[in-house]
Amino acid sequence: MMENSPIPIDLDHLRRSCGSCALHELCLPAGIGTDDLELLDATVHDKRALDRGKTLFRQGESFHALYVVRSGSLKSFVESAGGDLQVLGFHLPGEIVGIDGLTSDHHMCSAEALERTSICELPYAQLQHVTGAVPALHRQLMRVVSREMVAEHEHMVMMGRQQAQERLAIFLQGLAVRYARLSRDPATLTLPMSRYDIANYLGLVMETVSRLFSRMEAAGILSVNRKAVRILRPDLLAELCGQSGTPYADHAD
Repeated sequence: MMENSPIPIDLDHLRRSCGSCALHELCLPAGIGTDDLELLDATVHDKRALDRGKTLFRQGESFHALYVVRSGSLKSFVESAGGDLQVLGFHLPGEIVGIDGLTSDHHMCSAEALERTSICELPYAQLQHVTGAVPALHRQLMRVVSREMVAEHEHMVMMGRQQAQERLAIFLQGLAVRYARLSRDPATLTLPMSRYDIANYLGLVMETVSRLFSRMEAAGILSVNRKAVRILRPDLLAELCGQSGTPYADHAD
């Protein structure tokens, strides 16, 4: 009796599938079954890389998909008719980009890679079908969308703070929380964005941001080496934010 021939394994697909992705726990609901994973894998239209400075989508373009950042980072921004830019946010692995297009079927902002970045494209029409068939995935998507809305609200609150140092402290602490969510060391930050982008996002001038980094380093709160920032005193950083304790402690390993 002849033995059955082994079924060939598509290793390339396995590496690209949602089930084998390192972001599985961030993007997908707990306990999602094999059949549902296969359905979702069939929905992911494209997994591709963007070089630094390349645009994922542009302000005014038609909306047709949501995007999950797999690695690297993006910034979103709007551009006025006069050419002035306003940075709206920075997006890390596990976060969804493109939600701005849900309201008008056109993107209200642009998204650009801050470094070499890989993304998963989820065509929205197909995604609606899958989330209708997998209620747990729909709830997860709503949770992620809600998180983006909360981040936008927090940014508005931060912009209402009059002290420039407080704005920068809240920004750094927010990054630490997001690092912890990714199981990264929340005290060791790598800032892929420029000082200009940070200043623009915080409503400050670049010289002020540079001066604030130096001041916080002199106070022993941070250690700064270009884009590498080490939080030495998270308690003092929290105090600058008007808080106590370290809000990312519960997320850290």
